[in-house]
Amino acid sequence: MKIVALSGSIVGSKTRTAMDYTIKTLQEKYPEVHVTLIDLADYEIQFSDGRNYLEYEGDTKYVTQTIMDADALIIGTPIFQASIPATLKNIFDLLPVNAFLNKVISMIVTAGSSKHYLIAEQQLKPILSYMKAQIVQTYVFIEEADFYRKDIINEDVLFRINRLVEDTVVLTETYTSIREAKEAEYGF
Repeated sequence: MKIVALSGSIVGSKTRTAMDYTIKTLQEKYPEVHVTLIDLADYEIQFSDGRNYLEYEGDTKYVTQTIMDADALIIGTPIFQASIPATLKNIFDLLPVNAFLNKVISMIVTAGSSKHYLIAEQQLKPILSYMKAQIVQTYVFIEEADFYRKDIINEDVLFRINRLVEDTVVLTETYTSIREAKEAEYGF
């Protein structure tokens, strides 16, 4: 199983902190899972211009191809100005409409206050649904108060990240088994 942990911003540290903990949890609980971190701050991504993702070069091609090859994604995103960052939206724009067909996607959202709790419900989930994702329904929402010096200090948040990792892996295994059984029915 291949899981991509996508840190969807080029600024700030809280989302990356949450993603680092998530990856550590994945590696400890599920050593057989191949996890790849894509932190958009580490790449030079072109703006989407309508081309097929395979026609891009460099970092843009690497990032889109890695996402397309994954079985599951854990998307980490901050909330800026009551919205997801443009860098994350650009990734979605670079990919085809059915990019997330047969992929499980879970989310970790960081924000300055609880007022932004529903942004994932109102903005991120509709995009993922449109792109045919199997969405882990519960997501982890982390507020400013849950961090201290680039560490997550809220034990409940850590518990919820552990649960999100488990849900992501179990749901991916389940959907893979269902899909394989369905394909076996065709007999060719």
